[in-house]
Amino acid sequence: MAAYLSRLHHISLHVSNVEKLANDLVSKFKFHLFAARLTDKSRQLAFKKGTAVFVVNERPNQRSLNGELQGFTDKYSPDPQQVIVSKYNQDSSEKCLYDISPHYSVDTVSNVCFEVEDVDRSSEALRHLGCDVLVPPTTVQDDSGLVTYSVVKSIVGNVCHTLIDRRKYDGIFLPGFNVTVKDCNVEDEDLSCPITHFDHITYVCPRKTTHQVIRWYEKLFGFQRFFIDSNEDVDEGFVINQEGIGLRLTAMEYWKCSTAGIILPSVNKKDPDCKFVIAESLPEQGRNQVDTFLEQHQAPGIQHIGLYTNNIVSTAHVMAEAGVQFFSPPPAYYTKVGKQQEIEEAGHNPQMLAQHGILLDTDLHQDPSSETSSSENRRYLLQVFTKPIFAEDTFFLELIERRGASGFGEGNIRALWKSVQVYMDNEREYSQGEGSPETVQISHSKLLS
Repeated sequence: MAAYLSRLHHISLHVSNVEKLANDLVSKFKFHLFAARLTDKSRQLAFKKGTAVFVVNERPNQRSLNGELQGFTDKYSPDPQQVIVSKYNQDSSEKCLYDISPHYSVDTVSNVCFEVEDVDRSSEALRHLGCDVLVPPTTVQDDSGLVTYSVVKSIVGNVCHTLIDRRKYDGIFLPGFNVTVKDCNVEDEDLSCPITHFDHITYVCPRKTTHQVIRWYEKLFGFQRFFIDSNEDVDEGFVINQEGIGLRLTAMEYWKCSTAGIILPSVNKKDPDCKFVIAESLPEQGRNQVDTFLEQHQAPGIQHIGLYTNNIVSTAHVMAEAGVQFFSPPPAYYTKVGKQQEIEEAGHNPQMLAQHGILLDTDLHQDPSSETSSSENRRYLLQVFTKPIFAEDTFFLELIERRGASGFGEGNIRALWKSVQVYMDNEREYSQGEGSPETVQISHSKLLS
């Protein structure tokens, strides 16, 4: 592999309305703003919950921050005398630090930042393998030390990867960002909403491109195939081809047996590594949410991100009370034969899960020697999707709680994606008066554009 990843550092979003998303992340999803970089031509805000970090970037040539957001970010503007950057950044002050400034027409999640030990070597090795280096190795420093980073383009649509080396930096976040006085390492977490880290990232890609994406990540970053279901076909992936849904899901994860396995940024070292899931549509069942994403996002990209929580019931309740809307699975999910018993045996109340649309799947591949079915010994998984958080039906978040289960749950997957499809179908019927949208056609070469 070309780049030895050591840690998932943060995920970047580029949006037109920074105020709205910032307030949603804080008030609805219970993240907190802990660092900001505000200049005349760039707005970058860092939000944290547990060790999950989102960096929200204002898209170029958009309205400046104002109102409530301006009020609580003014005091975090960095003193230019405290930051020393390379000539690349001094001559390009309108560009985002640790990212690029894409002139993209819709809000998007476009950068997954990884820590590496040698940015120069990694960037050069990736370049030799044909990877586009969008930002050459660049050093940024302040009183807490220095950081070197580079930005490379992935094979998936507008997705980029920032490679960052912060071993010589002792600050809370990154040079160029002014952080709050509060010590983020000992933050008072809201125990009723215990988000701890990123669990997985899901890409949407055109048909018949999944293997190309997997091969690219295998060759350049050392990822390997992760099987969503034990009966999953090696070539076909996990296929949902029924009830009006035609989807292929394929997962990959960083190779934990490699020389330098990725470390999930979680205080609990037993947590699984962050996985990448690739979703593509199948033609047999007609247009679905993958096609909707490709049409409205205008390219392949990141469709949703899983937020890991230690208590999904409490987390979903707190978020719902704050205004977060969740997809609801078909009502039959909770009434089908054996599901109520399965939920109760896992120690949960079916009515409580149904209130927020939370799904539960028990791991059927457990130790056969286990003679008890108590909730302490049953491995299971709980999940729920939020509705889209951008104006377009593109990006949303997922809450996920794992109780010993490392996969995704076959029953959960079908119900989760069905709930999204019902919502998309209703939205399309509601807007039929405006004309039927044309199905997007994206060729394989678009993955590399």
